[in-house]
Amino acid sequence: MDSQIMNVLGDRVLELGPTPSADSPYKNFKLTRDSEGVAWLLFDREGTSANTLSADLIEELDKVLAELEGQRPTGLVIRSAKKSGFIAGADVNAFRGATDAGAVETEIGRAHAVIDRLEALRVPSVAVIHGFCLGGGLEVALACQMRIAIEDARFGFPEVMLGLHPGLGGTVRFTQLVNPMQAMPLMLTGKTIDARKAKSLGLVDAVTQERHVLNAVKDAVSGRMKRARPGLLNNFLSLGPVRGFLAGRMRSEAAKAAPEAHYPAPYALIDLWEKHGGDRRAMLSAEKTSFAKLMVTPTAQNLIRVFFLREQMKKLAGSGNKIEHVHVIGAGAMGGDIAAWCAGQGMRVTLADMKAEPIAGAIKRAADLYGKILRKRTAVRDALDRLMPDMHAEGVRNADLIIEAVPEKLELKQKVYAGLEPKMKPGAILATNTSSIPLQDLRTTLQKPERLLGLHFFNPVSRLQLVEVVSHDGTDAQLLKEALAFVGAIDRLPLPVKSSPGFLVNRALTPYMLEAMVMLDEKIDKTVIDAAAKKFGMPMGPIELADQVGLDICLDVGDMLRSKFGDMLPPTPAWLREKVAKGELGRKTGKGFYIWKDGKADIGGMSAISEPSAEMIDRLILPMSNVCVACLREGIVDNADVVDGAVIFGTGYAPFRGGPLNYARTRGVENVVSTLDALTDKFGGRFTPDAGWENFK
Repeated sequence: MDSQIMNVLGDRVLELGPTPSADSPYKNFKLTRDSEGVAWLLFDREGTSANTLSADLIEELDKVLAELEGQRPTGLVIRSAKKSGFIAGADVNAFRGATDAGAVETEIGRAHAVIDRLEALRVPSVAVIHGFCLGGGLEVALACQMRIAIEDARFGFPEVMLGLHPGLGGTVRFTQLVNPMQAMPLMLTGKTIDARKAKSLGLVDAVTQERHVLNAVKDAVSGRMKRARPGLLNNFLSLGPVRGFLAGRMRSEAAKAAPEAHYPAPYALIDLWEKHGGDRRAMLSAEKTSFAKLMVTPTAQNLIRVFFLREQMKKLAGSGNKIEHVHVIGAGAMGGDIAAWCAGQGMRVTLADMKAEPIAGAIKRAADLYGKILRKRTAVRDALDRLMPDMHAEGVRNADLIIEAVPEKLELKQKVYAGLEPKMKPGAILATNTSSIPLQDLRTTLQKPERLLGLHFFNPVSRLQLVEVVSHDGTDAQLLKEALAFVGAIDRLPLPVKSSPGFLVNRALTPYMLEAMVMLDEKIDKTVIDAAAKKFGMPMGPIELADQVGLDICLDVGDMLRSKFGDMLPPTPAWLREKVAKGELGRKTGKGFYIWKDGKADIGGMSAISEPSAEMIDRLILPMSNVCVACLREGIVDNADVVDGAVIFGTGYAPFRGGPLNYARTRGVENVVSTLDALTDKFGGRFTPDAGWENFK
């Protein structure tokens, strides 16, 4: 079904007005005029599959506008000639490494002048929008007098994800056109909306199908189209005292999601609207200054770095996925969620287990997930159709990829392999989701060990984007390549790692979680420990995380890593074993360190009893950087940037820090090493700096 939709999009014929002549004077635009005297301006950025805005493109747009001012057509249609969509936003490359706010403001000022010039054209102008219309692309559309959306259009301002807010007049034009109570949250969260929602907000004037574009354009240019008009409520909401009241509410909402010290952009946007929301010219001017200031913050530069880390890791997946049918063995929390995710991404999936209850539970969780992430009821139904219960493991014979997710017991896994290996078709991949058993041990009973590799997903599967793709020294190179392409095909980021206890992510996380247990042993309150991690910028503290992962799994991984690395890891307190023996395993049993209700830790109104110290933060955080350096030195991962990306996308490590190695670089390697030395003197050998720091750049 999904591939059919893709084919329709691939073959879609866009209504682009008259055919442009071959000798266009413009590199990134085509400008024609139809028999009615309407000008068609097509955005067609040279040499790319998507339109992005950059200084050279905006400069050329200025020349086009000068020509249009001279010609005075009867109307202007702005469209993208790319099938992928309208304009995907600014070219983020231009933002990297910016250090001078003044220079950024000058450059953004030039772009503002061009967008203002588009808005001031004395002809009816209409943007016709298909596909993605994001960030700067939406700001171009807002400068037109009218907007027509094709049904598949998606709108949004993702700038906040990069530590910025809109910077081409969007903060002003959007809050004037759309009720600020709906416009502001969209800019503050970076969420995207579809064409129907955009129409109900008054962001677009009409929604149509591709085949009706010419008629819709005629209606727009002739003045027959019913325009979306800002309501009277907008005027009221833009009054100074009302803005002051609403801004206060927005600040407290923003504080729940992201503290101002770490993420200044949402607060800068709220300030901008509160101070200048009633005065268009003042707000346009203040937007430039505010945007430029944000651009040079460490937060924005690190989030821009993370954006490129994601792109770099996407490339590791390569293309040409050959996997169509996935067979998952074990419908527990991980196996069931992996199966659900793969089916949601268009794969045929068979899900096997010894018992029917876990499979039923997995399908119920899948239905909940699809309800949240898939927009159409038919898409939910199709995804559930692709997820097939398979009590008799019939799927093994036809599967291109088998993912084993049974409990972490070597004998159990080997028994499963013995039963399925003779039934596998030639060329099929056998993957294990193990987080703790080295592949070297698993392959010993296999007839064809070369087809075994690891696909280690993280919990929750639908939120964490990383998959560790684990090889042993006998893994078939072609199958490894196919596994990487599969990870890309299910919209996940692959991290190629060599098999070694804990791989990269669990090896980095374990000292963080065990150190928290040692602190509990020292009678430090759990709320203070979790507050220390959050103060650094972690999405949740290590104690809550341990509950989330499952204390039994923490114990297994901790024991396995301690058997290999010994005293380089914090000791496991005896009471943790007792807790696990009693069945207090955390979220999945409803009680661990916290009481869990409806999948959330009941932290109540608890804020930390006391302020966490800098030393506590260092004890939790620095061992993660230390392990990452060790993994580089040992060649488990071969690229420092990819290590940072993996820890961010696999654990949620504070993204605005740019990753554990980038944090060490920013803080200064000498400082990190001397702090680790001081912690070693005070607490013992587990803090010993790794030898890899000497060559780390």
